[in-house]
Amino acid sequence: MQQSITQKFTPKELVSTITGKGQVTVPIEVRKHLGVSINGKIAFVIEENGKVQVAQAKYPDIQSLRGIAGSLKKPLPWKEVKHIAYEDRFKDKYGR
Repeated sequence: MQQSITQKFTPKELVSTITGKGQVTVPIEVRKHLGVSINGKIAFVIEENGKVQVAQAKYPDIQSLRGIAGSLKKPLPWKEVKHIAYEDRFKDKYGR
């Protein structure tokens, strides 16, 4: 008789209520699973197939982004920065 060394994952459905302000309490089991605590950040990811996933935010605050983009040889006008950011977001979202 063979026994599995790994544990089988059993999906769970944890229900939470949306308040009148649109706020949701994230159950402790989900917070522990995601590794987030009080004032932590989570992301709601809407996939192409319509499913929504909850994940720990990659960059929870502005300080965590410091140095990630490198540096420019010369400053760019704000309008150009916004245009580049929009194009990058569109490419990431739609793979174009």
